[in-house]
Amino acid sequence: MTAGLTVTHALGEHIAVEACGSGILSYVYRPDPEPYESRKPYAHPLRTLAGRLVTGYRPNDHRWHKGLQMTASHLSEQNFWGGNSYIHGQGYRRIPERVGSMRHDAFPAVECTGERAHIAEDLTWLSNSGQEWAAEHRTLTVHSADPTEGAWVLDWTIHLTNLRDETLRFGSPTTAGREMAGYTGLNWRGPRDFTGGRVLTPQGPGADAAVMGTAAATVPWLGFTAEHDDMDAHSTLVFAHAPENLGAEAVHPSHWFVRSAPIPSVAFSWAFFEEFGLPPGESFAYRYRVVVADGAWDTARIQRYLDTLPW
Repeated sequence: MTAGLTVTHALGEHIAVEACGSGILSYVYRPDPEPYESRKPYAHPLRTLAGRLVTGYRPNDHRWHKGLQMTASHLSEQNFWGGNSYIHGQGYRRIPERVGSMRHDAFPAVECTGERAHIAEDLTWLSNSGQEWAAEHRTLTVHSADPTEGAWVLDWTIHLTNLRDETLRFGSPTTAGREMAGYTGLNWRGPRDFTGGRVLTPQGPGADAAVMGTAAATVPWLGFTAEHDDMDAHSTLVFAHAPENLGAEAVHPSHWFVRSAPIPSVAFSWAFFEEFGLPPGESFAYRYRVVVADGAWDTARIQRYLDTLPW
């Protein structure tokens, strides 16, 4: 049984999606007040159908972590992640002039049929000096909200075009010299009570250190389950790549960034170990899926559920 979805648009602020009488997603596009946190739209809060919070916002360890958001930690010596920038041999440094932003330009579509809520957005990636570096077309589609399964699904796409007259170089702290810190791309930050959560892959449970940096071509999805504070309840998130992300048509191979401690975080990293370049006028695209579920799902249940969801 699919729950009816409703969408509310607070103009200039956010778009909210509800299911089963509960707010399950808020997509915030109002510019943040702090430029150093890399102003950009983000999805927070995300909640399960039972109303349990599964994203964190501005935690005291990384104020620029905001729910689920598109990032680029190292992009041609600019930082579209936010916060300190990693410089090889110097560590993390506060360099405000490196921090870029993503400007919301328009919503070509905000639609809801009751079973699917669809948001299409045009954005521009701006360097710290205000130069237009890239044009992005982004979509968020909420669907499959099923109280029987206790789950709902968010599909997130990105289509990015280089607006510069020189190649954009996409990297990560690892490509800059820090071992096993390849975070970049679509990133989730969990709430504080998800610290120490359980990481799952198609091969079964695994320590986050063992899963860190694994290739998406061999691990196409990753699960993260944890127990909440204040209530006797677990929640599970599943992060999955679309098939075309894993083949030759992808601009660059993806790898997983995952930590359960000291912070709960997962990223679909598109430049973990090696940089890739996007020439002037050229584009790339990725599609991602995030399942938000009540309960502590195991590997078998995750796989069965994903098998029922066509791309």
